[in-house]
Amino acid sequence: MHIVTTHQSMDFDALASVVAATLIWPDVVAVIPKAVNPNVKAFLSIHKDMFEMYRVNDIDLSEVSRLIVVDTNKWSRLDRMETLKNKPGLEVWIWDHHSPEDCDLEPDWQIQDTAGANITLMLRAIREQSIDISPIQATLFLSGLYEDTGNLIFSSATAEDAYTAGYLLEQNADLTILRTFLQPAYGEKQKDILFEMLKNAKRRTINNYSVSINSTRISGHVNNLSLVVHMYREIVNVDAAFGIFAQPENEKCIVIGRSVAAEINIGSIMRSMGGGGHPGAGSAMLKSVNPASLKEWLVELLKGNQESSIQIYDIMSYPVFQVPPDMPMKEVAGILEEKGCTGLPVSEDGKLVGIISKRDFKKLKKPSQYAAPVKAFMSTKNITITPDQSPMHAARLMVKHDIGRLPVIQDGQIIGIISRSDAMRYFYDVLPD
Repeated sequence: MHIVTTHQSMDFDALASVVAATLIWPDVVAVIPKAVNPNVKAFLSIHKDMFEMYRVNDIDLSEVSRLIVVDTNKWSRLDRMETLKNKPGLEVWIWDHHSPEDCDLEPDWQIQDTAGANITLMLRAIREQSIDISPIQATLFLSGLYEDTGNLIFSSATAEDAYTAGYLLEQNADLTILRTFLQPAYGEKQKDILFEMLKNAKRRTINNYSVSINSTRISGHVNNLSLVVHMYREIVNVDAAFGIFAQPENEKCIVIGRSVAAEINIGSIMRSMGGGGHPGAGSAMLKSVNPASLKEWLVELLKGNQESSIQIYDIMSYPVFQVPPDMPMKEVAGILEEKGCTGLPVSEDGKLVGIISKRDFKKLKKPSQYAAPVKAFMSTKNITITPDQSPMHAARLMVKHDIGRLPVIQDGQIIGIISRSDAMRYFYDVLPD
């Protein structure tokens, strides 16, 4: 068995490098550490069905004949790989952008070169071998590159990093999704402004969406106000948030909006105010205006901004194949293999009673357990959605509950199912004609 792994506290560059290795060597098993950065955890929570990943507990290390290590070159940074350190006949390969002087892996084969991000080095091979990459993979790779190079402004960034970023954009890497998972640092000014906003936070409902509009005075130039609004929206937990930042000394107001509701188009609202943006984020700069008047203007724009949009009914899969709770696990495994899906609803008398997924099969420790009924191993945490809700709402539920599919329920009956794959096809603009 050949495996590829990376360092603990896995960041986007490390995850991207692991995925890249599986493209270069398709027979390699990807083994990720238990400890991952929070933003990577959020990314995997919604994308995990797109990438086949294992933990150390899921594999037999005694079967490993080749260990490929990416984005690190030290044994101490690997997760529970100590038993391989002195394994006779083990081949160790390295693909890393750190100083080779720190390496203690004694590799049999290595690529160690200078680059701001390790994924830059691996994409050399992907381009040279003309390996196709999907928009989702390109987005992940660009996330790793941007994270390790500070969006190409760190001193470690190289010309090759910049060239690679351009190549990934040509492969349809999605900057909107990337921004969702990459959050820049913020300093004392931003913290103070966020604190003031939270002290005066108010929520209101407009067309069934929760909205917060906050007006704050600032002095002088402040960087990363967009990050402040992004964090404010998350903390206040609303569908859309707007920050009105008044600068009395120059009679200017900066308006910044953030939305996670597909139906609230921030870009459209900001364009109406003389600014711009895209559906999830935007801003506008206005002179000689009263912040109170801006609040009223935003409310009126929000009331008229609800657009017809894709609903769950438009992208769900149906009809839904369901299994009864007394079906043996062996038979369920055969159905999952035959249907090529990762999970199925379990129903009784037309009512949802549980979900069985491939992950649940890890609970089976003995061959005899394959004769047990599915109800013994299914998940009964039945998180569902209705057909009139949005794909964004579905994605948020999947992230919050770490689940891969949502049964679509209408009048108590299962009428469809939406999976991570269905949601990703929508977000990456690959909807069927």
